[in-house]
Amino acid sequence: MIIVVAALGFESQEDRDRAVELTAEVQMATRVEEPGCRDYCFAPDPAVPTRVQVYELWEDSDSLVAHFKHPNYLKMVQLLSQANVKESINRAYLVERSESVYGPKGMKDSFFQSPAGE
Repeated sequence: MIIVVAALGFESQEDRDRAVELTAEVQMATRVEEPGCRDYCFAPDPAVPTRVQVYELWEDSDSLVAHFKHPNYLKMVQLLSQANVKESINRAYLVERSESVYGPKGMKDSFFQSPAGE
C-alpha cells in the first residue's frame, strides 16, 4: 500500500473552502474510477482555517503512477490552480504491514508485535 499525505495552504479560508467545493466531484471520481485507489480525500483542516489535509490510499506504486497520468489528476491540478494555493507539503509512504488500531474490546496496547515464533 502507498499512503500519500499532504497539507495545502491557501491565502484565505474562503479560498480553502472554494478548493474543497471545486474538487469534491473529482475526489469521488478518483475513488470510483481509478484502479488501485482505496481512498482519496481533500478535507478542510478544522484547526487551521487556511489548510486542506490530503489523504490518499493506493494499492501499489503502479496505481499511484497511473493516477498521475489520469484525467482526474489533471483536472484536480487545473481546479486547484483556480483556488490560490500558496503552499503544498506532501509525502508518500510505502506501507509494508498494517493492523487495526483497536482490538475486539476497543483497546490496543501494542502495535506491530511479531507473531509468536518469529
